[in-house]
Amino acid sequence: MTVSRKIAAAGAVATIAALAAAPALAQAAGPVRAPNAEQMATMVNKGDTTWMMISAALVLMMSVPGLALFYGGLVRTKNMLSVLMQVLMIVSVASLVWVSWGYSLAFTSGNAFVGGLSKAFLTGVDASSLAATFSNNVYIPEYAFICFQMTFACITPALIVGAFAERVKFTPLLVFVVLWLTIVYFPMAHMVWYWAGPDFLADAPTDAGLLYGWGALDFAGGTVVHINAGIAGLVGCLVIGKRHGYKSEPMPPHSLTMTMIGASLLWIGWFGFNAGSNLEATGVAALAFINTFVATAGAAVAWAVIEQVVHKKPSLLGGVSGAVAGLVAITPAAGFAAPMTSIILGMVASAVCFFFVTTVKNKLGYDDTLDVFGIHCVGGIVGAIGTGIVAAPSLGGQGWFDYTQFPSVAGSYDMAGQVWTQIKAVVLTLVLSGGVSAVLFLGIKATMGLRPSLEVESEGLDINEHGERAYNY
Repeated sequence: MTVSRKIAAAGAVATIAALAAAPALAQAAGPVRAPNAEQMATMVNKGDTTWMMISAALVLMMSVPGLALFYGGLVRTKNMLSVLMQVLMIVSVASLVWVSWGYSLAFTSGNAFVGGLSKAFLTGVDASSLAATFSNNVYIPEYAFICFQMTFACITPALIVGAFAERVKFTPLLVFVVLWLTIVYFPMAHMVWYWAGPDFLADAPTDAGLLYGWGALDFAGGTVVHINAGIAGLVGCLVIGKRHGYKSEPMPPHSLTMTMIGASLLWIGWFGFNAGSNLEATGVAALAFINTFVATAGAAVAWAVIEQVVHKKPSLLGGVSGAVAGLVAITPAAGFAAPMTSIILGMVASAVCFFFVTTVKNKLGYDDTLDVFGIHCVGGIVGAIGTGIVAAPSLGGQGWFDYTQFPSVAGSYDMAGQVWTQIKAVVLTLVLSGGVSAVLFLGIKATMGLRPSLEVESEGLDINEHGERAYNY
């Protein structure tokens, strides 16, 4: 298995069906089209299609209601509706942007950094066009792939808002999201996940994103989603500044019950996030499923144990924080690691994130409201680099597959070389997302303004930004 979800700009299905046993197939030439139902039935498995649509729904559930409730419970009562509204509208806006130009920029042939606009507004896509999976001559409907990838584009910018929750204007935030998706997320998705597809890689070895060409492994979004969003969140909280009263007045979560519900929905939805990234209902999807299960459990237990040792009381907030740290860390490794090494990866990430959330954040004094950087960026870094280790066949990992062979075969694995590649991918993500996010935040701050007035912030964003209150008591 190699990196996660990609779309093949493939040739005609008739050619593929005729050359199913050949060592290489026709070069990329637009969307795959099925000339008849019989040929389509030999290439598209209804089970794979069903799994992908279920996975897309599960990932959407991670955003609304999962992330919305998780974040909403962590802020103060006066700002709860603002967080819910931000997540809901980011999901809605990102969906529209995705089908308008995002899908095309991320998953069509262009250059190593970004795709083109050949499928803008879903031009050329219909119920008969197909998307490649990781197996020769196995495809899924392109609409299923588009929907699945759309949910990733929805949740990634929604993660960012947790870093500066309770102190950002609504409209400028949405402007930032549209620009950030276009300039940062879509190019990152292209660089990491776009390639020609297993049936065409031999004939089009350079038709791939930059990080894919490097050989970077990211099964479901360690770089594209978590490091990408986490570093943007840190930059945002630094540009916007600390909440008024930060460190001088209490700011406890208003409903940890709601946060627990949100975290539970995140964990359940994450099975679609990770196992769905296999694009097929196969044993590797089952592997990603169990790795997501046990890595998260290990991370939650590790955080609770650390709190028991350090604070003498394991907290629910700590437990769900550890669970999310484990989910983040296993994301890039889900389809590569073995279950036992996944547990270790989750526990290590939990410990490192605990240190950043409780120690580094306090020492440096930045106000990352809901620890987006401390959990998503830091956990993503641990997971991305750790993927280079846990993917090793010597540790029970899947290694990587050579798709220039037909059918694909397992390739040799260099752990040290792979770890170095993973580090390079992490650094590029940090520099690109961090740098561009800084420019966007500073530009919007200078033009539209990012932060509400002191009076508005003190009274709460719910009533001032949206004219509503979460509770009527």
